[in-house]
Order: sequence, then structure tokens, then C-alpha cells
Amino acid sequence: MKNEILRFRVMALIAGVMSLLLWFVYLPVKYLLDNPDLLSNVMWIPMAHGYLYPVYVLTAIQFAAKAKWSLMRMLGLILAGTLPIASIVAERRVVRTYS
Repeated sequence: MKNEILRFRVMALIAGVMSLLLWFVYLPVKYLLDNPDLLSNVMWIPMAHGYLYPVYVLTAIQFAAKAKWSLMRMLGLILAGTLPIASIVAERRVVRTYS
């Protein structure tokens, strides 16, 4: 179970940081600022997030299945990756519970 926790921790932190970048860097640049040069510099953020979030989902499913969590608790863990800080909070709770 130690390997699953480590994989989940890494992916939860990556998903949390990418979500923060998406919400607080990319979206304001795209919708609030009128600067095409700056937008082209941050265009990698939604693409990286789009590739990394499914990896987070699979890692969360793997961890929840190994921990024998209910389906609703597993869905909560998956949905934690959609909010900027929620995956980081979920990671801390998992570590506290299973350490």
C-alpha cells in the first residue's frame, strides 16, 4: 500500500499545482488581459493539465480500490482534482490516515 500512497501523493500534488496554474494564471490571462504574446507563453498550462488530470484520476482509482473505499468516497477523491486546493487537501488527509 506504501507505493500506492506515494503515487497518489505525487499525482495529487501535481494535479493541485496544475489546477492552480490553470485557474489563477491561464484563465485570467486568457479572459482578463488582452495580450496575445502572454497568452502564447502560458498556452502549455491547459494542455499539460489535460494530460495529467486523467493520470491523477487513474491513480486515485487505484489507491481507492487498494484501500477498499466505497464508490462515493472514490468519486470524492476523483472530484478533488477539479478544484485548485482540494487535491492537496485530499493528499494530506490520505497521508494522515494511512501513515
